[in-house]
Parts: sequence; structure tokens; C-alpha cells
Amino acid sequence: MRAAVCHDWGEPESLSIEDMPEPEMTEGGVRIAVKAAGVNFADTLMIKGEYQVRPPFPFSPGLEVGGEVLECAPGVTQVKPRDKVMAMVPFGGYAEQVIAPEVDVFRVPDAMDEISAAAFPVVYGTSHIGLKDKLNLQPGEVLLVNGAAGGVGLTAVEIAKKMGATVIAAAGGADKLAVAKEYGADHLIDYRSEDIKNRVKELTDGRGADVILDMVGSDYLQRELDCLAADGRISVIATLGGSSAEINVTKLMLKRHTISGSTLRTRSVEFKSAIADALRAQVWPLIEAGQIKPEIFAVLPLAQAAEAHAILEEGHHIGKVMLSTG
Repeated sequence: MRAAVCHDWGEPESLSIEDMPEPEMTEGGVRIAVKAAGVNFADTLMIKGEYQVRPPFPFSPGLEVGGEVLECAPGVTQVKPRDKVMAMVPFGGYAEQVIAPEVDVFRVPDAMDEISAAAFPVVYGTSHIGLKDKLNLQPGEVLLVNGAAGGVGLTAVEIAKKMGATVIAAAGGADKLAVAKEYGADHLIDYRSEDIKNRVKELTDGRGADVILDMVGSDYLQRELDCLAADGRISVIATLGGSSAEINVTKLMLKRHTISGSTLRTRSVEFKSAIADALRAQVWPLIEAGQIKPEIFAVLPLAQAAEAHAILEEGHHIGKVMLSTG
């Protein structure tokens, strides 16, 4: 099979397209013929050796795929050969085949194409966990999404609106904000030209946001705390700006703020199974009704994996960057 292969820690430009042996079946595994794979910042960190998963060399990055089931290990009951599926994988998605754990494999609704399927697992799973599991977002609450034009950001806007929240979308540039508006954002803030804290206060009659989904970390965390209402909650689901932050703990105490963190990768099989059930029950009907769909910015062939990562690094994309094996 063809795969984009990493032989040492480094930059995405070091990836090489090679013929590799097909992956060996694992207990409870599902072999998938990959048609498309999502490209995520986490993959960049994995290639650099800075991600929570450090696969043995040589390996292929890639955390989410869409394709067709080729084979199932004994005991697998959720899917069968020839099913069209999407899946989350620990790594290995930048290849023509991958083995995924059964709990992380979802049959694809008929209304969803393979590119959209591959764009779904990471962003929708991450958004759903952040908003439901960690933040307990309630109808009528005000949510601030910083970085609202990225893959996770847009899905957070989309899901939060379905949950009955008022959504403030912050992004850099009118084109990105226009897409956030299409996905349901009630209010827009261009953080390149507007002061986020002042605008959030204006939009909430001085209260601040009830809930913030943070994908940046670093010094943005204190800025977001300054936008938060008393008793407000922040969930950190990514650290695109850096993994360290300095905050004013006194303000945190006085306003009774809550900061939580979340990642899907290291959770138990039981937790992932519960998330999968929730997605099927709460999100699948919206997909089938055509009410939600991932925003696709670009689809590149597998051989251009390095170029796909360059698009992410430039930061001008809106929605997901994808790889196709076709």
C-alpha cells in the first residue's frame, strides 16, 4: 500500500510517499480501505515528536479517515466488510489502509460522502465532548468560540446553535467570519481589528460569556478569562498557541471561574463508546437531515501531504484540509 511515512522527528516536509506493508490485524480491529484522511495540527505535532502519541518508526500520521471496511477481526459486530465508514485512529491514516479499533469506527449515513466522513470524527467528537461533557452547555447560555473558522471552531458553532446557545464567533478576517455566520453564529468579532473583551462585554450587557471553548491556550487563556462572566466555564481542548499559560489566580477566585481540560485520545474504551452512542443519537439525525456538514477548505492527493500541512501552518484556511488516496 502507499503511505506518507515519517522516519524521524522533524517537519512535515520530511514525509515521504512509499510502498509499505499492509498493517497487521489487531484484536477488535477493523481494516479500512482509506479513501480520505483529515489533516490536523495534532498530526504536525506527531511528526515533530511533540504529540501525546509517539509511534515507533517508521509510521504514518493521520488521526481520522473515511473509507470502506475490508476485514473485521473476530468478535467485531458494529460493522462488516463493504460498509462505508469513518474512523478515528491512533495514527496511520495517511495511507491506503489502516486498522482502527471497533469502538472508533462509525457507519457513515447515506447522505455523507467519503471526504466529509473523513473530516467528521476529530472535529465533531472534540466539539461534542467539550460542549456537552466538560462545559454542560445549556440552552440560552452565551458561548464564545475563539478561532471559530477552523475545523473544530466551526463545528462548535454549529453544534452549540443546535443546543440552543447564543454563539459569539471570533476569527481573523471578514471571510472567516462570514463562514462562521453561515454556520449559525449570532455575533461576530474580528480579533485582528477589535478588542475581544470589550466586544464580548458589549454583546452581553457587561456580563461576559457564560462558556468559552478554548483551542489556543498560551496567553489567550487570560484574555478569555477576562471575557468570562462570573461563575463562567472554560474548556481547553487544544493548545494551538502553546501549552503554557500565565493567569491571574486572584481574578479566577473572585469570579468563581472554572477551567477544565479535555482530550479524546487518552480516554477509556467505555468513555469513547458512550461518546459514540451520543454522536449517533444526537448528531447523526442532523447529518441525515442535511443540517450539518463539515466545511472543506481543500482536498489534496496523498502525495501532497506536506503541502497540506503547509496550508495549516499558513493559517488562512477555513474549515478542514483533507487528503485523498483516489
